[in-house]
Amino acid sequence: MNDTQNHLAESAPKATDAWRERWPKKVKDARRAFRAVKRGQRIFIGSACGEPQHLVRALEENLPNLADMEILHILSLGTHTFLEENYHGKCRLKSFFVAAASRKAVAEGRADYTPINLGDVPGLFRSGALPIDVALIQVSPPDEHGFCSLGISVDIVKAAAESAKTVIAQVNSHMPRTLGDSFIHVDEIDVLIPWDEPLLEMHPSPITPEASAIGVQAAKLIEDGSTIRVGVGSIPSAVLYALEDKKDLGVHTDMLTDAYLHLVEKGVITNAKKTLHPGKIVASFCIGTRALFNFVHNNPMVALHPAEYTNNYLVISQNDRMVSVNSALEIDLTGQVCSDSMGYRIYSGVGGSVDFLRGARNSRGGKTITVLTSLTQDGRSRIVPTLTPGGGVVITRGGVQFVVTEYGIAQLQGKSLRERALALIGIAHPDFREELTRHAYSIQLLKREQFAIRAAKAIYPEELEITQVFDETTKVFFRPAKPTDERMLREFFYSLPKDEAYIRFLSTMKVYPQVDIHRLVNIDYDKEMTLVGVVGHMEEQRIVAVGRFIADEESPGAEVDFAVHPDYGRRGIASFMIQYLSEIAIKSGIRQFRAYIRPGNERVFGIFQRLGYFVETSNMEGFYEIRVHFDKPVDVCLTEVAS
Repeated sequence: MNDTQNHLAESAPKATDAWRERWPKKVKDARRAFRAVKRGQRIFIGSACGEPQHLVRALEENLPNLADMEILHILSLGTHTFLEENYHGKCRLKSFFVAAASRKAVAEGRADYTPINLGDVPGLFRSGALPIDVALIQVSPPDEHGFCSLGISVDIVKAAAESAKTVIAQVNSHMPRTLGDSFIHVDEIDVLIPWDEPLLEMHPSPITPEASAIGVQAAKLIEDGSTIRVGVGSIPSAVLYALEDKKDLGVHTDMLTDAYLHLVEKGVITNAKKTLHPGKIVASFCIGTRALFNFVHNNPMVALHPAEYTNNYLVISQNDRMVSVNSALEIDLTGQVCSDSMGYRIYSGVGGSVDFLRGARNSRGGKTITVLTSLTQDGRSRIVPTLTPGGGVVITRGGVQFVVTEYGIAQLQGKSLRERALALIGIAHPDFREELTRHAYSIQLLKREQFAIRAAKAIYPEELEITQVFDETTKVFFRPAKPTDERMLREFFYSLPKDEAYIRFLSTMKVYPQVDIHRLVNIDYDKEMTLVGVVGHMEEQRIVAVGRFIADEESPGAEVDFAVHPDYGRRGIASFMIQYLSEIAIKSGIRQFRAYIRPGNERVFGIFQRLGYFVETSNMEGFYEIRVHFDKPVDVCLTEVAS
């Protein structure tokens, strides 16, 4: 061992143990500690499941001797006497988020709500714009170096503790020791109050069928290797559970919940593909149960950081394919999202939604997803003509990207107001689509010839969506057409070479006016079907194939026609589309297909003959007429001929 190593070995124990000598002088019981709290002071209380319950009880016991106190917090799970009406003259809560515990007090004007992005709160403390006299926090016991962990609540607690004039800490052995930027040294704490008690817990909300359906829809937008952030509640949990089949997801979030553990256990969350902090779950605070607290304890896979870091959009955006999922209470037909209030009544808060929206939007390949059920608990539509008076716009028209209900996905980014209205009506509850459509008519978002009421009422048959691989480079997603496909469909038609021979409904169209396109996309799905084949990701999809049938009014037959872009010809796409349209038609009770083909396009005959049903062909007025009889399979027909 050299001289330097000898010096370090001799000096290390002294430096490490020095804090132990100062520890006894800082230890007090709660009653004695709160004698130093003065009237008119501003008191900060630690967040959510990390709330120092023993210290809060001590504060409440001392409130009768105090007056004009201001209490700051972001989220409380407990029930507090300081929120009761008879304490109104003693103290007033100022909350940065409104939860069940404080909702009534805020609604009745006995407590205040401060709307602010979570990532901006620490700056209020550090700048002195909102100075803190006393910070009540909860920490783990110190390690051998004298560092306590802020455990499951680093969020705005670290900034509050570093900014407060006096720091009183409940030292609780139940508090996990979390890693990351989560530590505070004993020397930075003024009063230590050892007190063990179980931490507050928040159990997961039951996942409703509607939430589960939304989770399935949202999962379609999340790619393997994405980094995700979701909130708390039934729908966000459902989104996480719907990601079971994904690979190598990462996590960068403000709020870590129990639902993430499911994906960790399944091997879905590996953080291996993260471009920032690879291999680690990055979070700011944990809100959940003891299972979650045990998971994060001393776990190198988890790093907790202050909110000014986790919620900094410049930091968030360093994660490629960052996906932020935000819940909403209401959205209007133009895309304005309200997520913090029900009219004038504050229900929750801005939280980290805008922080992560900005981060995801600036991420390479990032996405923002707004999720909400189509109906409120009392049966009102959450997709509304205009936001309820008093409702706050948390996500603006310009910020919204994907909106998901149990009825599907609306992609709004880059869409006009008319296109947004069409998309949102399509994912609203069917009972309210006619009302929404009529409102869109009344304010000129839509015109009657552009969108039929019958189409508004139609339930999109999601079960018909299917992906087919034709060769190494060709994967096509087939689905029923939607009113929002109008522009894509027109672009498809105009991209077809003029000298090509096509099925009748295409070949006779010299130009493609809106009314013709609207017939193809405004369908009721029962007696007619337009099937489109699309390629590319959702944000940049284009149509490469179209097939359609319309049932006859007086017979069990239907007229069918189709087209495939020449760039995608001779790969089996046409054959697959006609086969699939046949299956859909047969299930709808249609017994015969009828098609009309121009001379020179006889190769189409083979497509119909390969369906496996008796096909008859006749020449009429310059067209070939083809009839496919679904009630006559080929083997039956051959038997009849032989006999």
